Amino acid sequence: MAVRDRVRISSEPLAGERGRPGRTEKAAAVGLVLAAVATVVWSGSFVTSRALHDSVPPVQAAFWRWVVAIVAVAPFAAREAWRQRALLRRHLGFVTLAALLGVTVYNTLVNQAGLSTSAGNMGMIMAASPVLMALYERLGGARLGARRTIGMLVAGAGVLLLVSKGSTAMNFAAGDLWMLAAAVCFGSYSALLRRKPTEIGGLAFLFSTFVLGALMLLPAYVVSLMLQGGFEPTAGTVGPLVYVGVFSSAVAFFAWNKAVALIGAARAGVIYYLQPVCVALLSFALLGEATGPMQIVCMALILGGVMLGAGRGGRR
Repeated sequence: MAVRDRVRISSEPLAGERGRPGRTEKAAAVGLVLAAVATVVWSGSFVTSRALHDSVPPVQAAFWRWVVAIVAVAPFAAREAWRQRALLRRHLGFVTLAALLGVTVYNTLVNQAGLSTSAGNMGMIMAASPVLMALYERLGGARLGARRTIGMLVAGAGVLLLVSKGSTAMNFAAGDLWMLAAAVCFGSYSALLRRKPTEIGGLAFLFSTFVLGALMLLPAYVVSLMLQGGFEPTAGTVGPLVYVGVFSSAVAFFAWNKAVALIGAARAGVIYYLQPVCVALLSFALLGEATGPMQIVCMALILGGVMLGAGRGGRR
């Protein structure tokens, strides 16, 4: 066989999988399970942020989360990051901006929100972040279409009703506003990921953003220590920090990335939309937070709007 023929055959995508429906179905099932694992783990991070609100200052919680995450990811990613150090230096501006949005600012805002709002509210507000991603697509030239536009309006109404608690006076709770800012930050980070240079490996990118994000948090951490003092390292503080560092930062990202590789981002994203339900159940079981009629109505609006917004609404 000629070299040209061998190259042509080997470059055909998934040629061997087309005749093996059993393997394809198994891969899809594994992808859905991994997406569910990531969603549940991330839901738990909102509960831990709320649980730590009176024992660990928000900046200190965020800093130690990423220190733990760096230690957890380093054995798997440090070597790849070192091999690609020239690429990372070349795209240092992009990697730094991604670290600032996704590591330094976003999770600190989530911890700050946990000081004055419930974990259930945090999960529901974050569920509207795909609507922000759709807005970024529109700014980038994509046509959203009627379905996605209606979905954004419905989800936005649910978020507005939630943070205003049904009052026309618009007396927003501070924690809900912090969470809105976190959702904007996460939507911006997700939109930025679409421009990630393909030559940078996933593990190298993840590890480098963790390191840069922690370094950018360091000055704020020092200021927090000086003004607020440190926290007492007990099982009630160290345990949740290990959870968000190892599971929410390392395990969940690994599971999510693998799920997207197996079933695609759109299909995995449908599982993510179940996050408010997971957060509500976890916050009730672990924190005793009840879900009232208003929250149920808001959850229905947000989930319904996001599901509409997830559909294809136009072409570039």
